[in-house]
Amino acid sequence: MAASRKFEGHTKHTMKTALYQPLDEAGYLKLEARSPMRHEYVAGQIYAMSGASLRHNIITLNIASLLRSHLRGSPCRTFMADAKLRVAKKQSIYYPDVMVTCDAQHQQVGSGDYLVESPRLVLEVLSDSTAGTDRREKLLAYRTLPTLQEYVLVWQDEPVIEVHRRQGDIGWQVITLAPGDPVAWMSVELTTDFATVYEESGLALPPA
Repeated sequence: MAASRKFEGHTKHTMKTALYQPLDEAGYLKLEARSPMRHEYVAGQIYAMSGASLRHNIITLNIASLLRSHLRGSPCRTFMADAKLRVAKKQSIYYPDVMVTCDAQHQQVGSGDYLVESPRLVLEVLSDSTAGTDRREKLLAYRTLPTLQEYVLVWQDEPVIEVHRRQGDIGWQVITLAPGDPVAWMSVELTTDFATVYEESGLALPPA
């Protein structure tokens, strides 16, 4: 509530203004370590993340479990949920739903390791509240990562999977998959199907 003072029979209100200071990355990481909820960091600003539905959670877990099983014994590691991804060129830190990195530094992890900077594969499960960000802001940001070979978008409430695949130095190929199509993630040499991705999610798939 604004402070007030009386002057010559009139009530005048004083206004307090604060100088906005963007938060640096170190400040964000310190704040995030103490916060009970997750925030993403974009060029000095932080954005609270909305809670995910149970369907979103199941699809994410299906994908992470599939990748972890497939990559067991390889130099690649699968991370999900609370693992942060730093995108240096965009001065941003995100929480992808699932990502795979084959960087040697992540073959052994310690209690103080929080960040990945060199993913090979990133996957986001789309919900109504996140679809816009995942398909625009994050798409552009993730494409600046030199190690990224594929960015995969998985729809939560309809059976659609969109694969953005790097084509050498010439750009990106976009492949939209529907039930019946093989789901191939060439970056990790894995081929699966819609039934596996959407298993137990409650989303009805058309008959095979």
